[in-house]
Amino acid sequence: MATFIVHVTIENKPGISDPEGDTILNDLVLKGTVDNVSKIKTAKMLKFTLDGKDRNSVQSQVEKICSDLRIYNPIVSQVTFDVFAS
Repeated sequence: MATFIVHVTIENKPGISDPEGDTILNDLVLKGTVDNVSKIKTAKMLKFTLDGKDRNSVQSQVEKICSDLRIYNPIVSQVTFDVFAS
């Protein structure tokens, strides 16, 4: 068994509003310090550390955990899983 780190990134799907990102962008624009940023999207990241036999089995386990616990709303969220050997 090896130890893996899985990053789960949850963000809004394209076309879904991101009020937090919009607020950060508006604050940046109002301060006038940067003028070449046109969009900011926010995301939530979860970091799992777990033991498993390979990357695929570990990713499947984390996907199941996220699904069973309803960590994200699949209607409005897109999720990416990045698996790294520890």
